Amino acid sequence: MKKGIKISMLMLAVIALLNACTPKAEKKQEEEIRVENIKTAVLETQEIARKIDFSTTLEPYNKVMVAPTMAGRIDKIHVEVGSKVQANQLLVEMDKTTYLQTKVSFDNLAVDFQRISTLYNSGNIAQQTYDQTKAQYESLKTNVQNLERNTFLRAPFSGVIAAKNYENGELYAGTPILLLVDMANLKAHINIPESYYPSIKEGMNVAITSDVFTDKEFKGIIEIVSPVIDATTHTFQVQIKISNAGGVLRPGMFARIGVDFDKINAKVVPYQAVLKLQGSNERYVYVNNNGVAKRVKVQMGKRYDDKIEILSDELKEGDQLVVVGQARLVDGVKVNVVNE
Repeated sequence: MKKGIKISMLMLAVIALLNACTPKAEKKQEEEIRVENIKTAVLETQEIARKIDFSTTLEPYNKVMVAPTMAGRIDKIHVEVGSKVQANQLLVEMDKTTYLQTKVSFDNLAVDFQRISTLYNSGNIAQQTYDQTKAQYESLKTNVQNLERNTFLRAPFSGVIAAKNYENGELYAGTPILLLVDMANLKAHINIPESYYPSIKEGMNVAITSDVFTDKEFKGIIEIVSPVIDATTHTFQVQIKISNAGGVLRPGMFARIGVDFDKINAKVVPYQAVLKLQGSNERYVYVNNNGVAKRVKVQMGKRYDDKIEILSDELKEGDQLVVVGQARLVDGVKVNVVNE
């Protein structure tokens, strides 16, 4: 009797174990044989001509920190923030004591050098004396010119005073006295994907728009194209020169640079074929890789109605791009193409 009970209990335990294991085994088997129905389209390149906008921040084309090369007292600042100045206009006068003393010495030496030059030309003075006096004259002349530049600070180009950091009578001690910026011309830098490098040329015209002036479009020209590609971002930098004769645009403004490209071959796919990784900006598509779904990371280009350009070195013409059913896929799952 007891033996029969033990056998019955053992059989119940085995049955319970089988029941517990069966769902897991079935689930594992189900995953192994999972097949998703999809529709695909052959990936092809298309010739397109379009305009792409790049975001940027405007910069002054020229800017200079106005300051002497040595510390000293500021006698007078002739401009204020916002003052429009012309090239070579006097902006700041520093303490003149050293300059005036050196200038007197130079004027006296200039008289002596003129007299010695006359004697030398008539053969009444030695070559050595002439050479020594001339060397002293040239050295002191250079010193006076340097002191003059650092005592009377002038504008190297026409522009607008953007900053003033001192007042009359203060001691200059390193921080620039003024900031002068060129407002007649601005510049901007944009980074363009490397695939467009053959289409970008110096001298190309571009259009500049700003959210501040929605009804206006400004003109610019591509001035410099970087000769190298950034290995990290796979982009190259371009410098744009922008005419701002009316002074409407301002340095620091956000702007968009519209570049008209020549016709190029691009991979254009249905917009819904591109998926976004949750919690990031990463975009990807699926391709049918011999009956298995393969996820491929892409970058998005210009959108055209219900289609969008994608950029990826992993994709090539002839790939079977998944256009229906991609939302149910995971990398490596088996797929069944039902394009009928």
